[in-house]
Amino acid sequence: MIDRPRTLGQLRESGYESVSVKQEMRRNLLAKLQQGDELFPGILGFEQTVIPQIVNGILSRHDLLFLGLRGQGKTRMLRMLTELLDETIPVVAGSEINDDPLAPLSKYARDLVAEKGDDTPIEWIGRDQRYHEKLATPDVTIADLIGEIDLIKHAEGRHLANEDVMHFGLIPRSHRGIFCMNELPDLSPKIQVGLFNVLEERDIQIRGFTVRLPLDLCLVFSANPEDYTNRGRIVTPLKDRIGSVIRTHYPLTRELGMQITDDNAWTDRDSPAPVHVPPFMKQIVEEVSRLARSSPHVNQSSGVSVRMSIANYENMLSNAERRAVLLGEPVAVARPSDLTHIAASARGKVELAMTEETGEEDRLLHRFVEEAVKNIFDQHFSAKQFRAIVEFFENGGRLTVADTASTDDFLGSLDGIRNFRKQLASSSADLAPELSSGETASGVQAAIAELILDGLYAHNRLNKTAKDAGMQYGM
Repeated sequence: MIDRPRTLGQLRESGYESVSVKQEMRRNLLAKLQQGDELFPGILGFEQTVIPQIVNGILSRHDLLFLGLRGQGKTRMLRMLTELLDETIPVVAGSEINDDPLAPLSKYARDLVAEKGDDTPIEWIGRDQRYHEKLATPDVTIADLIGEIDLIKHAEGRHLANEDVMHFGLIPRSHRGIFCMNELPDLSPKIQVGLFNVLEERDIQIRGFTVRLPLDLCLVFSANPEDYTNRGRIVTPLKDRIGSVIRTHYPLTRELGMQITDDNAWTDRDSPAPVHVPPFMKQIVEEVSRLARSSPHVNQSSGVSVRMSIANYENMLSNAERRAVLLGEPVAVARPSDLTHIAASARGKVELAMTEETGEEDRLLHRFVEEAVKNIFDQHFSAKQFRAIVEFFENGGRLTVADTASTDDFLGSLDGIRNFRKQLASSSADLAPELSSGETASGVQAAIAELILDGLYAHNRLNKTAKDAGMQYGM
């Protein structure tokens, strides 16, 4: 910063040339593509679908709209567009709208340059100062986005038609940068018309006074497909002026969803009982979300956020951690009974298509868990493998499974079932090889045992009833 020009004269001598923000983004994007840089670090599954659309839109110098259901990473990617801006740019010192010293826009900057010439002071601003974001809500006004007459300045004697009397809103203050409007269709039609004027003419109008400010902006938006395609929720000419509409989507495979959850869930915990998660438990958590996204009982136009998988995963870890700490176990291994409390982290992340009666949402979520366990069981086992277990219950055996039971107590209760412990030992080497030995070995076997029992119940080989101590299996 010390070596950068501090006056307009020094800036001219340095050979600095101004470019539009879209040209700047295009130039920096081309450089990243040539160098093979990752454009959106941490964004998974969009490499062949969404990111090419974004790249094409920026190369075409378009304003962008990200169209997708909630929890698809739209806002996160929009904020990452700042990485395509230059690290710093010069502005006229004291300017409210980041005036370019070589092409001042506001009356303040024009007057300052006219008065001081090459001695005009210059400041340098970073990428983050060139990005502004607003969530569309019913209380958003033209004054918030475009600007308003400052009555104090007017009372000082300045004329209403004078630019000096204006207080600029977020859009003018985003000059030479990126302005993001989240949930665009939620804006009132009057506000949308104001945005249309910015998109079409690149100028602003305040209280009927036209303030000619040829703003240099990249406008980006996000929207839900249902609201966007409903012509009553968005002004059609505004849609027509948006250069590229980018469609986002949920993870296309279970494995990709698991990877996203792994990257975003809080797992690095300072705990007296470290929690380990067998791969099949990760599969169950992701399968719950995938089932919700295909269920006719869930409002699919609202979507099921990736945040549900992340929150469910974290609560599963917490329940396993809680059990181990209470029982004094040195390590914790997540098992299917830890999903008993999944409703707490999933409530509100699904919208029911049916009438929402008391408890209906929780019952549906628990059915998703049962179906997810069945699907993962079928992926690894066949119900025919466990005839000895079914015979145990046919002969009057009973077994209680609870998320509060210690690993040793639960495994001890399985000793009455012929060859079950041997099956668990061999299965753990296949399903969770990295956890099948050492201090996590018994925990993995307990988790597999619960998976098998729930799988047999899902195939109608066993009965399961709720008891105070947990779930009781029998015939």
